[in-house]
Amino acid sequence: MNIGLTGGIACGKSTVSSMLVRRGALLVDADRIAREVVEPGTPVLAEVIARFGEDLLLPDGSLHRKKLGERIFGDPEARRALEQILHPPIRATMRSRMEAYEARYPDKLVIVDVPLLYESKLEAMFSEVLVVYVPRGVQLARLMERDGLTAEEAEKRLASQIPIEEKKLRADVLIDNSGSLDETERQIELFWTERGLG
Repeated sequence: MNIGLTGGIACGKSTVSSMLVRRGALLVDADRIAREVVEPGTPVLAEVIARFGEDLLLPDGSLHRKKLGERIFGDPEARRALEQILHPPIRATMRSRMEAYEARYPDKLVIVDVPLLYESKLEAMFSEVLVVYVPRGVQLARLMERDGLTAEEAEKRLASQIPIEEKKLRADVLIDNSGSLDETERQIELFWTERGLG
């Protein structure tokens, strides 16, 4: 069984995925794969450099991710170009890891953590979608605190994603992470036992 795990920025997806992994779930992390596909020497990194410039290579041959982010931020055309390079290999790797886990461990839950699952229209890849939710005000405050952002900067980041309230409505499974960690654990335990995973 597989589940797509998503939410909004600063909603606590990592917290929830680690609670599930502690119970025996297997994790496929889209963010980690996104870093792997642009490791030094990969064809994807070569394509990014060819499109966006040699100055994005650090002395050790790795990608200067922050500089790339600055280059595409606020430039929809550049962002689309980057997505066209990155998304196919990321999705292919996600799918192959998910399928390999399911074949090898048919009795285990496979969690695929995809921050922009709805934005990328990937719902069909998964049996169910679990959304980690906090109200927008909490999300904004956590994002400002976590990343040291002004309210304006945090608002811009939130505006680049589908609103969390919309994701909440589209969820097959909803975990409200706005309370204590114990409250989140209780919801995860309920989900785990309801699915017969325990």
